[in-house]
Amino acid sequence: MNKITPLQSGDTAPAFSLQNQNDETVVLSELLKEIQVLVYFYPKASTPGCTVQAENLRDQQAELAKFNTHVVGISPDPIKRLKNFETKKELNFDLLSDEDHAIAEAFGVWGYKKFMGKEYDGIHRLTFLVGQDGKIKHLFDKFKTKDHHQVVLDYLAAE
Repeated sequence: MNKITPLQSGDTAPAFSLQNQNDETVVLSELLKEIQVLVYFYPKASTPGCTVQAENLRDQQAELAKFNTHVVGISPDPIKRLKNFETKKELNFDLLSDEDHAIAEAFGVWGYKKFMGKEYDGIHRLTFLVGQDGKIKHLFDKFKTKDHHQVVLDYLAAE
């Protein structure tokens, strides 16, 4: 079981190219040509905490756009599960499939977890703001799923 060591502000974000819920390739470097990117990692689509987090980000897309910020969610879910999640919750941003958790590992968010007495390796719910220069501007690691969007917006407003 590995302890996580997430990347920090100033670190270079790992390059990635992942399939989204529509089986289209999303490339971080391509997104960064236009806009900064909020990369949020979540454990599993359609679970209660992940749903609340995603719905709030969905509802705040216009506000996030004012801050030149594009959202991508990354989980180890297969594309079909991501598509179901997007459709059911009418999500308006990319959900990326990282089934082998290579990108989660590269960001330092894959590792030891304990839930209901079980110990296992999995994704930790952390969010990174990646600037257009490819560097991590901020690590969001102190939030609850229901206030994640507000923590992000407060940071962007103060930036």
